[in-house]
Amino acid sequence: MTVRARMARQPEWRRRVGRIVGHGDRPFSALIVMATLAVLAIVATIGYELWRNSALARAAYGWPFLWTTTWDPVFQRFGALPFILGTLQTSLLALLLAVPVSLGIAIFLSELAPAWLRAPLGFLVELLAAVPSVIYGLWGLYVLIPTIVQPTATILNRGLGFLPLFTGPVYGPSRLAASLILAIMITPTISAVSRDVFRAIPQSQREASLALGATQWETIWRVLIPYGLSGILGAVILGLGRALGETMAVTMVIGNNLDLTPSLLHPGYTMASIIVNEFTEATYDLYLHALVEIGLILFVLTLLLNLLARLLVWSVARRVPQEVRA
Repeated sequence: MTVRARMARQPEWRRRVGRIVGHGDRPFSALIVMATLAVLAIVATIGYELWRNSALARAAYGWPFLWTTTWDPVFQRFGALPFILGTLQTSLLALLLAVPVSLGIAIFLSELAPAWLRAPLGFLVELLAAVPSVIYGLWGLYVLIPTIVQPTATILNRGLGFLPLFTGPVYGPSRLAASLILAIMITPTISAVSRDVFRAIPQSQREASLALGATQWETIWRVLIPYGLSGILGAVILGLGRALGETMAVTMVIGNNLDLTPSLLHPGYTMASIIVNEFTEATYDLYLHALVEIGLILFVLTLLLNLLARLLVWSVARRVPQEVRA
């Protein structure tokens, strides 16, 4: 009996199922749609739970919670502004320090390093991303702060102490220490992704630039970086996302003190560190809901920054000429 004859003798429902399953695109498309919906459902569920469990704090303080500077659990007065500013200050400074270093590492690994060095050095860079954050915190506490942070903070305070960012006195655990540890932690992520972006650029772009008389540095600066700018910005987004949400390492080196001065040399708090420090100490519902609302603010802030960054990547990608992207 032929295959067609056997199929003809099958019930109609089985033939329909066979046609649907046998067509590989449909099951694959359905699987992709389900995975996408699952991600959206997880994000929506997280947002809903944060919203629901911060109801008391939102009802008690409203929008002024965002710009209130007082945090006093004894008198039930809560405000999130010091933690928002601390998070933004440490994350943006870490990004400012990490991006040039990461871009230099990516350029060296993809364009300048000899072949025998690229693989082991690239492996070491990626290995840094796998180090647990608590290890970074311990290293920062016992090595980074006494050997780098305190001498650097002393120099900055003596030379630039008239600026609000560098006013004294000099502490060990500080916002500067948190920014440096974050910069070290996000450097492997940004450099690894940027290296892959440079590797994905067609070799013809390099050959055309060199053939026109450009030096290797001119090729990198004027051809490769503009060509892969959208991918580099994507790598920066990933680094910023980790810096905003990093908890353990920052908690160990930032000092965890409600200092409202803008000085980088003073201890401070971030939204993640205040939650991890005081969540188990929240002895009444309003206190607990205030901490959850800080988590909600961090969640929304992360989403907004990623959305703005994605729009920036999209706008940069649109500027690339069609003939270059082809």
